[in-house]
Amino acid sequence: MPSDTIPSRLFDRAASYPDRAAYHVRTDSGWQPTTWREYADDVLRAGKALVALGLQPGDVCCILGFNRPEWIVLDVACMAVGGIPTGIYPTCSPEEIRYILEHTGAPLLLLETDEHWRRVEAGLAEGEPSSADLRHVVSMRGGPTIDDGRSLSWEAFLALGDGLDDDVVHERTAALRSDALGTLIYTSGTTGPPKGVMLSHENLTWTSEAMQRSLDATESDQMVSYLPLSHVAEQMFTIHSPITVGYPVYFAESVKTIARDIQEVRPTLLFGVPRIWEKFHAGILGKLGEAKGVKKRLVSWARGAKRRADGARASGRTPGGLQRMQVGLAERLVFSKLRGALGLDRTRICVSGAAPLAADVMDDLASLGITVLEVYGQSEASGPTSFNFPREFLVGSVGRPLEGVEVRIADDGEILVRGSNVFMGYYRDDTSTTSTLDDGWLSSGDLGRIDDRGFLHIVGRKKDIIITAGGKNVAPQNIENALKQSPIIEEAVVIGDRRRFLSALVTLDADQSAAWAEREGVDAPEPHRHPRFVEEVERAVAAANERFAQVEQIKRFTILEHGFTIESGELTPTMKIKRQVIETRRADAIDAMYETGTS
Repeated sequence: MPSDTIPSRLFDRAASYPDRAAYHVRTDSGWQPTTWREYADDVLRAGKALVALGLQPGDVCCILGFNRPEWIVLDVACMAVGGIPTGIYPTCSPEEIRYILEHTGAPLLLLETDEHWRRVEAGLAEGEPSSADLRHVVSMRGGPTIDDGRSLSWEAFLALGDGLDDDVVHERTAALRSDALGTLIYTSGTTGPPKGVMLSHENLTWTSEAMQRSLDATESDQMVSYLPLSHVAEQMFTIHSPITVGYPVYFAESVKTIARDIQEVRPTLLFGVPRIWEKFHAGILGKLGEAKGVKKRLVSWARGAKRRADGARASGRTPGGLQRMQVGLAERLVFSKLRGALGLDRTRICVSGAAPLAADVMDDLASLGITVLEVYGQSEASGPTSFNFPREFLVGSVGRPLEGVEVRIADDGEILVRGSNVFMGYYRDDTSTTSTLDDGWLSSGDLGRIDDRGFLHIVGRKKDIIITAGGKNVAPQNIENALKQSPIIEEAVVIGDRRRFLSALVTLDADQSAAWAEREGVDAPEPHRHPRFVEEVERAVAAANERFAQVEQIKRFTILEHGFTIESGELTPTMKIKRQVIETRRADAIDAMYETGTS
């Protein structure tokens, strides 16, 4: 019997439901669907083209670009013929692109824009002669015309295999083993060069089925794809789960059009990283802050009713009849209108992952009728390890382990994971594999605890723990999330390793800062220097400090002139802070906070 794989599932779905929509692309005339049969036909053509180019089982295909059909078609086609697809983040630097191309030895690269090609060229031209084995560069539709003997347009690439029989792909797909390497996910590299996470075909199929059970997902659901497809979570929501479940995907036109695209599509499932939900949260609160009179009192009453009902559920009780009636009224009068304005009126599940989301943000959004369920996991676990299920969740936790996944806490507090979602190891890196996998148990690198109801709570990253000069261990993430409760604070980085007290580097949210300045009548061309902004950050620090023990309180802070960006190398492509990079680059600002007499 052929193995169960994502490509085989796609071909089966196309045979069973050929005319149902698999994905949609926005054009001038609206959202245009592509059927499952058309999707599978494109994968078949791309697979034959790869065979025609000489791709052998085990060869790697790299993909560099924003989310679009060519991305997922080549990904699945590569797997179908025994190859190993891997994404490169669109924001990667020339050095990072060179590293992945050399590390994988990929003979083929699919890319989207002229800028991507310039970075590829720059990376391969830097330093020592490149050892990359890149033989073919394929441009996505409408992509760059590359003056290079290795280049092919998407149409020319597909045409290469038209003379081959379909069986050359189907035979390779049938020969795939479930325990063989299916895809590579390169980590975003917060502490060093990215590592290639090896996921087997079984990792992908098992996890996509676990996601289906966790989300109660059906063919009637629909998703907007907009987060980097190089990330395992977005691949689960955009490639593997849709093929497994049968729901259609809508490709956002660009990063800048996400809000509009969500309003038009009105998705039933929405996945976001914490920064996305923080933006939603800040924007909603900013608008609600403008409400006056009766409208303001109505919103306050509705949020109170929702909080009381959620509090009953969180404590294991069923809300009473009066509470249910009040929430129903609040839903009709306030929440449904709010969600409709955002395009979330049909959204039944909102998911946050990739990094911790502050409990206060989730609580605030829940009080507005937008329940965000936090998922926990990592690339090494194919995405999810634990999940706050729609039918049972606890705000402030990351839910319970997926069915079939074991989670335990080591003596030092580290979260250990075992199950069919755990990866095969790191690509061409036995040392890191040995230090991370032990008898099937994945050492996550995260610190956590499991409460008496079985919910998992994240304490922080093991490598991020700050040990003060007084020998106290401090997890910075909870403090940083508390500071970011202020709408004007975009990022906060807690400093204090081997120092006598904690301090913080703070960046301002440009949009929220401008809105706050307008409301307050503040003229601040340089807000990071303006006394009123300093006072506002002081209030945020004071409010955060009230929640923590003396040793965990922020004593001094610095407002930076510019925020952290992916382009500057201070954020990963999934918008996690790179602590080591920030501490090195901002060393002067950090040292100044510890000089005698500063405040």
